[in-house]
Amino acid sequence: MMTTTAARPMTAGPDLISEVSASRVQAQPPGSFHVLDVRTASEFRTCHIPGAVNVPLDQISRYREQLSRVPEPLVVVCQAGSRAAQACEQLAAAGKDVQVLSGGMVAWQQAEGDVERGEQTWALERQVRLIAGSLVMAGVLGSTLVPRLKWLSAAVGGGLTFAAVSNTCMMGNVLSKLPYNRGSRADVEQAIKTLAA
Repeated sequence: MMTTTAARPMTAGPDLISEVSASRVQAQPPGSFHVLDVRTASEFRTCHIPGAVNVPLDQISRYREQLSRVPEPLVVVCQAGSRAAQACEQLAAAGKDVQVLSGGMVAWQQAEGDVERGEQTWALERQVRLIAGSLVMAGVLGSTLVPRLKWLSAAVGGGLTFAAVSNTCMMGNVLSKLPYNRGSRADVEQAIKTLAA
């Protein structure tokens, strides 16, 4: 099994979840680990680690039992790490020993890891920043005419604060369900078969 970096505290199965750096994963021989990408299908098509399979975060609970039988080591990746951590918590609850790719695809690309590229779309985190920033600006600018609109900016700020503290993002969850992000659905059954093979 791969040597990991220091484990980050997580709420479920802390001894079953650890973080591993991109450089450590890249140093392993091909085929010595499995990569589970939990981003949306459109994010996965845009850019992913060669050999990775896509099971979006919103499908992990549905397929948790099948995923818990995938041979180890299993490295879970998303764009920056927070969705991968949520997926790992669900898998650890089913008794699966999992590793979060520290820093996600951002860290993988910074470490000059190989990627397969496809149709370019915006990452979910970038979409959240666009929508949240637009709402804050609209609230501030609109409050010059309608003073109560300042509370829109306050609500977005509160939502972002809660997202950081809870390591979840309601806006991201909503955006991930839009047709732009779903595209053609990930073939989850085939992805699990590929991981298990």
